Amino acid sequence: MDSARTIALIIIDMQRGMSGPAAGERNNPHAEENISRLLNVWREACLPVVHVRHISRTPGSPFWPGQPGAEFQPALSPLTTEHVVEKNVPDAFIHSGLERWLRVRDIDQLVMVGVSTNNSVEATARTAGNLGFDVQVVADATFAFAKRDYAGTNRSADDVHAMSLANLEGEYAAIIKTDEVQARRMTRALKPNYRPGQQYL
Repeated sequence: MDSARTIALIIIDMQRGMSGPAAGERNNPHAEENISRLLNVWREACLPVVHVRHISRTPGSPFWPGQPGAEFQPALSPLTTEHVVEKNVPDAFIHSGLERWLRVRDIDQLVMVGVSTNNSVEATARTAGNLGFDVQVVADATFAFAKRDYAGTNRSADDVHAMSLANLEGEYAAIIKTDEVQARRMTRALKPNYRPGQQYL
């Protein structure tokens, strides 16, 4: 990663509705811990953080406005100085103003974490790559759920996760690990464009 460029951490759909057994069989049980590690690195360096939240348009959804499932998980709740994007489709760039928010701040590198790998993470990473952003998806700070494929075969969460990352790798994004991101952030002399306490909104 090039510290001369501004780099944002994009945390996708880490909401209450994505946690707990009701969400289904998942992989990467330590994803939340890894996201927290990266979030702390970004906060300590005063680099921009974007929290993406899915707000459903389907009545009865756990992500319907006002439902507990739509709330951010407490351990990953945004600070008042961090930008929040609300979306109602998987792709966080659609009808959200996210691209403009990034462009006006000269942010050209995006590190993406969150859920689910094969849905909102993949959709958002694909658009970001097509828009010319330098995208890194953190493999062990994202996770997926088990899913039946089109042929009717049940695929494990690990299988779904791995195929989604394979879809992205090299064409839309680089696939990296938390330790790699953290090591690079900690060993470079960061020169962030933001001051502590500055409002990003």
